[in-house]
Amino acid sequence: MGRGIEGASFEGTGYSYTLSLIRGKHKMSILYCLMEYQPVRFNEMRRYLGGVSDRTLSRSLKELEADGLVARREYPQIPPRVEYSLTERGASLMEVLDLLCVWGERNRPGV
Repeated sequence: MGRGIEGASFEGTGYSYTLSLIRGKHKMSILYCLMEYQPVRFNEMRRYLGGVSDRTLSRSLKELEADGLVARREYPQIPPRVEYSLTERGASLMEVLDLLCVWGERNRPGV
C-alpha cells in the first residue's frame, strides 16, 4: 500500500527537477541529437530536427547550456562556426533518455 499524499509536494521531487531540465518541445530531441552525433553545428541540428525555428532552437540551446547539459564552442573564423556537444552532466542524463528510446522501440505499434 502506498504512502499518504497529505503534505507531499511534486515540486520537491527529483522527478520534477529532471522534468524541469528537459521540459519543452525540442529539448529532449536536441539532447538525443547530441547523444548520437556530437559535436553538431546549429544549422545541422535545425535540419535534423525539422520544423523548429531558429529562435526556438537558439532559446532551447541557451537553456540547456545554462542548466549545464550542453556545451557551446565558438571558433573564431569567418563565417563564425559554433558547435554544440553534451557536457559530462548532459551525458549522464543520456542513460535515462536511452531507456525511453528502448521503451519506445518495444512498444510502438507494428513492432
